[in-house]
Amino acid sequence: QVQLVESEGGSVQPGGSLKLSCTSSISIFELDAMGWYRQAPGNQRELAAMITWSDHTDYHPAVEGRFTISRDNAGTTVYLQMNNLQPEDANVYTCFARNQNAEEVWGRGIQVTVSS
Repeated sequence: QVQLVESEGGSVQPGGSLKLSCTSSISIFELDAMGWYRQAPGNQRELAAMITWSDHTDYHPAVEGRFTISRDNAGTTVYLQMNNLQPEDANVYTCFARNQNAEEVWGRGIQVTVSS
């Protein structure tokens, strides 16, 4: 069973930046992908960003160009650099790890607040 440990969230002003991290007990090279979902109260969960074992990345259109997902060399930690954050980016961000059978394990979730 994959175990995920997420960094703490944070609060920033509009236009600010925040970097999230998620460390997995299993390298991404033994998985299919890792990434981040996000969900605001009353909204559906949506994929914010993901990275596959082959370094293919995918982003929600709303964050394209502002968010960057990356990994460390060991493939055990995934980072989400979030720039130019806007109030609509305020969500609970949840790290996930997906195996080759499309089974997912989720982290506990991180609160990101964007307000002036």
